Order: sequence, then structure tokens, then C-alpha cells
Amino acid sequence: MKARDVMTRPVVWVGPGTAVREAIALLTENAVAALPVVDSGEHVMGMFTESDALRAGVTGGGPGPEARVRLFMTVPVEVVSLDTEVTSIARRMLGDRLRSIPVVDEGRLVGIVSRRDVLSPLVRQDDSIASHLNALLADYSGHRNRWTVSVTGGMVTVQGEFADEAERRVVTALARTVHGVVDVELDEQTAVTFGRTGEAVGP
Repeated sequence: MKARDVMTRPVVWVGPGTAVREAIALLTENAVAALPVVDSGEHVMGMFTESDALRAGVTGGGPGPEARVRLFMTVPVEVVSLDTEVTSIARRMLGDRLRSIPVVDEGRLVGIVSRRDVLSPLVRQDDSIASHLNALLADYSGHRNRWTVSVTGGMVTVQGEFADEAERRVVTALARTVHGVVDVELDEQTAVTFGRTGEAVGP
């Protein structure tokens, strides 16, 4: 698997002349750890990281309106190509304690790979679907763990008891909101009660 397969794009970036206050706002609003700093030709000049933002905030009691990214950005910056193997990117992140690395094509910024991007392929799509749906059903049922979810190839099976047809429709609709779901099957398990003789009594 290569950088092109996992990278995030479009990339949120800043120029060297961007105000530090604006760059900090972009970091927080987009929930990213770093912003590539690019010139007019879209070449990566540096990275403006959360650490750089903190340093800018501490220096002189906080960044004034005149403070610019070029004064605080991290240089030099590591970049990778579209065809760089993900395992190689992971090694660089571990070795240099990087949280994200820009991806360039013929020297120009085309994407960025974060630690989350590197980790995502390690989690099977079916696992992600099951996790997401379990959270939705837990919220719906008041965290009473009423159903068991299994997913194979995007095919979802929900096992458990359903109060009525309306609830079956609700559960099916919730499952279909999860990205990657191909189809939904409900496997209803009828509750079994016992009479005074100890024999099972049907519904």
C-alpha cells in the first residue's frame, strides 16, 4: 500500500505570509496536527505544527497581528512521494516523531498522510461498520445492549428481540445510515418463558 492509497486530500495549508492567528484557527477548526507551508508554486517550504503554534503563543505573550507563519514554522520538512510505501512512512513517523508528512508529486503538494491515515488500513471495514452501528444502537436503546451486530463483507446481521415492526424498521434504518453497509438482516430471537412445570412456553 502506498501514500496515494491512504493520503488525505485536499490539504489544508498556509503560506509563509499567513498570519499566525489565522494558522492557529485553521489548526483548531480542522482538527489537524500540522499545516504544510507552501509557496506560490505549491512547493512545501515547512510545516506549521501544534508545537509551533504553542511556541508562537508563548513568545511575547501571544502572537500579535503582525506575526507570520514564516517566523515559527518547522524547517526543514520531510516529504514523501505518491508511491512511497506506507510501511516506510510509518517508520519515518516513529523515528522522527512526526504526526503527519506531506505528499508531493513533481515537487508540488498533492496530499498529506497523518498517523490516523497510516492506522486506518489496519482496521477492517467490517470492524468499523460494526463499531459504528453498535454505538448507534446503544444510544437508541439507552445502552441496554439489546442486540448483537455482526458484519461480513458489508452485510449486517442484527440479532436480538424487537418490540414490534416499527422498531425493526428503526433498527434497519439506523444500520443503513452507516457508510459501507451493503444490506441489513434482522435475526429475531424470540424470548422464551417457563411455566410452573418448568416446560418452555412459547410466545
